[in-house]
Amino acid sequence: MTLTAIAIDDEPVALSVIKAHAAKVPFLEMKGCFTNAFEAMEHLNKESTDLLFLDIRMPDISGIDLLTSLSNPPMVVFTTAYSEHAVQSFELDAIDYLLKPFSLTRFLKACNKAHYLLQLKQQHTTAGEAPDHIFIKSGYEQCKVRLDDILYLESAGNYVNFVLKDRKILARLSMQEALALLPGELFTRVHRFFIVANSKVERIDRNYLYLPQASISIGAAYADAVNRIWNGEAG
Repeated sequence: MTLTAIAIDDEPVALSVIKAHAAKVPFLEMKGCFTNAFEAMEHLNKESTDLLFLDIRMPDISGIDLLTSLSNPPMVVFTTAYSEHAVQSFELDAIDYLLKPFSLTRFLKACNKAHYLLQLKQQHTTAGEAPDHIFIKSGYEQCKVRLDDILYLESAGNYVNFVLKDRKILARLSMQEALALLPGELFTRVHRFFIVANSKVERIDRNYLYLPQASISIGAAYADAVNRIWNGEAG
């Protein structure tokens, strides 16, 4: 399975490093490298792209502002010389955060994450009839979980808690991996730490979503996604 990607960075030398690393990753196909962010945005609006390598500090528009402006953004790996944006980047669902200068090994690790998530998403697309359950690995067990039983998911460090109607299941997953397991039309990420089942949301105000057994904070970066739940447009 090929992973299509582009890179955006105002420094040509940084793009040269990404191109050199990418050439050594067998499943990665670079479709373009851009020093002009607006030309890159035009490409993204026209061409299907799986992964975006994105610098944060650029002269015309920041990488974070660029990402939030996209209506249907691809997976993103931030590439930057500055560490202070890490928390905000993960609030925006970044796959990874590469601090310059980064090695081929570190670059490959980010690519592997994106490739794995793409495989999970494609499994949902090609499965035909939508499943009514998923399997979650918890410890040494594979637990069959009906999608309708899931209320919400909560991040717990390197783990994710699946909160069901009658129990909780702790799985060693990232939030991105957990989200990839779930049908996008049924579940929405509403906070850095929370994913909710759309059908279980009973009420929404400016700061919280209210479910039968919990109130879930709304992350500022996820306001648009929350609005889509309320308008029945999630997914």
